[in-house]
Amino acid sequence: MTDYPLTSALMARGTAFLGSEYAILCGAMSWVSERHLVAAISNAGGFGVIACGAMTPELLDKEIAGTKALTGKPFGVNLITMHPALFDLIGVCEKHGISHVVLAGGIPPKGSVEAIKAFGAKVLVFAPTLALAKKLLRSGADALVIEGSEAGGHIGPVSTSVLAQEFLPELAAEHIVFVAGGIGRGDMIAAYLEMGACGVQLGTRFACASESIAHPAFKKAFFRANARDAVASVQVDPRLPVIPVRALKNKGTEEFTAKQREVAQLLDDGQVDMGEAQLQIEHYWAGALRRAVIDGDVENGSLMAGQSVGMVSQEEPVADIIAQIMAESEAALARR
Repeated sequence: MTDYPLTSALMARGTAFLGSEYAILCGAMSWVSERHLVAAISNAGGFGVIACGAMTPELLDKEIAGTKALTGKPFGVNLITMHPALFDLIGVCEKHGISHVVLAGGIPPKGSVEAIKAFGAKVLVFAPTLALAKKLLRSGADALVIEGSEAGGHIGPVSTSVLAQEFLPELAAEHIVFVAGGIGRGDMIAAYLEMGACGVQLGTRFACASESIAHPAFKKAFFRANARDAVASVQVDPRLPVIPVRALKNKGTEEFTAKQREVAQLLDDGQVDMGEAQLQIEHYWAGALRRAVIDGDVENGSLMAGQSVGMVSQEEPVADIIAQIMAESEAALARR
């Protein structure tokens, strides 16, 4: 693999932590971040992460085994904290000796971080505020991913550049911090590394890689889109605090608004409690995403994409994408 001395020096803590050649994590994208893409990213020197999403423990077990058959390099698993079988999924990760587990979608429930660390794995968490980040790191998380609102999928309200300025000066000296959201080029990676990040996470840039199993129609929608087509979903009912999702505008984004109204009504009528209401919405996304990614229904499915989608213009092998962004980062650092 090619040498990128300036970038590698700034990524050193990140690569040591991940055990990969480059501190480039793949964002966990449901239905997209499966064995083929994950293995390709790890084989190319990055760090692939399986998106468990709504998978059952049995499905995750098969996915991990399938990924291991395609790569001998390290990779991680992303688990959603509100998954009803979270502790069983952690058990599956333990059975396979997974080295890194990413907990996403909310504050990790009591005992989950401890259960992961008990079998020697490292825990990566997301935090929307500095106070919460500090609390999670104090209570055992090994690394932090700060992800801004430019990202695809579930997002917080604050942009990556603002979060980086808030978090990195406070945390980067003592902690492993990765930056995510809206990163499409190596110049941006160089900037965050110089601010103290140990590495970065990219999702949208990898979604249309040659190794991605996403439907050709899904990929075409990405190639046609520009930054302003990737919009955040609207929350209909303040009592139903739905984490906004960024996706390409289509009929599916309108359908989600209708789905929220329907679930809010069920909540009103006392037919479901808050936990069940949020789970129904989570399942809606899993189904809508599958329709787009697997079936190629780009009208009614969910085309989750970050605002860096405008920088995705063609299908390329993962190795070429990583080589390109590493070379861009190296050139940017050399210009300094």
